[in-house]
Amino acid sequence: MVLLYPNESYIIRGLAFEIYKQFRNNHKETIYHNAFYLGAKQKGLKVDKDKRIAILYNNVKVGIYTPDLIINDIILIEFKAKPKFMLDDVKQFWYYLKCSEYKLGFLINFGSKDGVEIVRRVYDEARDKTFARGSA
Repeated sequence: MVLLYPNESYIIRGLAFEIYKQFRNNHKETIYHNAFYLGAKQKGLKVDKDKRIAILYNNVKVGIYTPDLIINDIILIEFKAKPKFMLDDVKQFWYYLKCSEYKLGFLINFGSKDGVEIVRRVYDEARDKTFARGSA
């Protein structure tokens, strides 16, 4: 089994642990988002924070999703700062990934007192092009 985007995945996970080590679970999501953006850029990653992704139904745009970050044009990242992940958080993240052109995503929660929580998901199935694709 080959790990999808191993270098970027290693950097993303390491950066999440670095940020948690410094801030623990004491801040709002925006602080972690900004720290991650800065840290990823400092580590040489390309980071987009306002990329808009069109959600299509029968080839018609029905909405727009703006992920927290896109890394190197290949990885979608969502942040949370909650005491723990809820099932709905993980499900919503899965559908964001599934309805995008991205194969890999990270859902990162900095709000847990037990440490940073990281969900890494791969969606590498053939996508229905009429469901969701492309950027806005």
